[in-house]
Amino acid sequence: MAKGARAGYVCQSCGAVAPRWVGRCAGCGEWNTLVEETDVPQPGSGLARASRGRAAALEDLAQAGGEVARRIPTGLAELDRVTGGGIVPGSALLIGGEPGIGKSTLLLQVAAALANAGRRAVYFTGEEATTQVRLRAERLGLAGAPVALASETSLSNILATLAEGKPPDLVVIDSIQTLWAEGIEAAAGTVNQVRAATQSLIRFAKAAKSQGPTLLLVGHVTKDGQIAGPKVIEHMVDTVLYFEGDRGHSFRILRAVKNRFGATDEIGVFEMLPSGLAEVANPSELFLGERLAASAGSAVFAGMEGTRPILVELQALVVPSGLGTPRRAVVGWDANRLAMLLAVLDARTGISFSQHDVYLNVAGGLKITEPAADLAAAAALLSSISNVALGPHEVYFGEISLSGAVRPAGHTASRLKEAGKLGFKRAILPAAGDLDDSAARLDLFRLTHIKGLVDALGL
Repeated sequence: MAKGARAGYVCQSCGAVAPRWVGRCAGCGEWNTLVEETDVPQPGSGLARASRGRAAALEDLAQAGGEVARRIPTGLAELDRVTGGGIVPGSALLIGGEPGIGKSTLLLQVAAALANAGRRAVYFTGEEATTQVRLRAERLGLAGAPVALASETSLSNILATLAEGKPPDLVVIDSIQTLWAEGIEAAAGTVNQVRAATQSLIRFAKAAKSQGPTLLLVGHVTKDGQIAGPKVIEHMVDTVLYFEGDRGHSFRILRAVKNRFGATDEIGVFEMLPSGLAEVANPSELFLGERLAASAGSAVFAGMEGTRPILVELQALVVPSGLGTPRRAVVGWDANRLAMLLAVLDARTGISFSQHDVYLNVAGGLKITEPAADLAAAAALLSSISNVALGPHEVYFGEISLSGAVRPAGHTASRLKEAGKLGFKRAILPAAGDLDDSAARLDLFRLTHIKGLVDALGL
């Protein structure tokens, strides 16, 4: 055992260290997550050595420290949109998602696109044999791409392979939980192993500064949808991406929750086809493609994902309940937001949902977090409870406050422009907010209070 290290119990959820096993972690409160590991560093063991270090060279902000690394286009425009214009050499990207959602397919397509463009792409798989990866490549039509492939889980072997030959431009690790580092007496996938593997790979990528390879690390997710392992892993990497979607739908959403080189509010939309993931240039047409315009309980929300306007259908079903506590089921939206909206409708309009079961669904498997969806959700709920279909060429957006006031939403012009491009004729939106000339093509119905929507529906 190395000096300055000891045995201990490490939480596999948050990375907290305990001197003995306990049922509940004191750091995160999770139960039965402590696992005995050796080579757990003692706090303060390196303080004495730190005082004998050498001073670092300081630079001014205006000083040119070297050539700025240029982004590398991946060949997938949707991925480039999410990352901010392409991948950055020497950076590390962590991508998570549910099993079978298409993470390996996405990364294999990226590796093949860069390899076909003359870049050196190396793909390490720890969960599959190389034969299985080749079968996937044949199915995707990528068998001819010059991607270097290996099935390896030893961290030292991976680093030795990368140090030989031509420096790679892209390194894919599928997945980081399968790697193990020598000298750490813990099973692969534990906190210490994952942390050591990630740190070593990032150090290798950043050693060459702007000329280092880009790391694409696949991370497993927990039952709650979070990337497994301690949060320190997400802090170590430069970008964290989540690949979302319902396996019952063909749509897949790539979303950035951390990005040191770009915005975190952009999304990329893909469609899962037998031949692989296909980019969706206009998601609104896809999400509204199967909409029944004459159906009660259906409203079209003009939303924003980053700088991209997206029109999506919100479906509501309100039926009399025979239960003492009526059901509230939500798919793709915040359940707490729905409860608040129902309370506002009851208190400010006099329309009660207390004796009804309420079901709300976002069509296409998209998850909405924008408060501006309140007005569209309220319109769908009122349409369903009254059994009155909304106008087939209407879009809705606006935030509803607890007082019932309809608050303005940002990017109004972009929302209206997208609605007009798809053939919508009327927009129900907040009264406040500035509009430009692009809104003149739509008939605008501006609301100051939710009662105005109730009056418009004749309820």
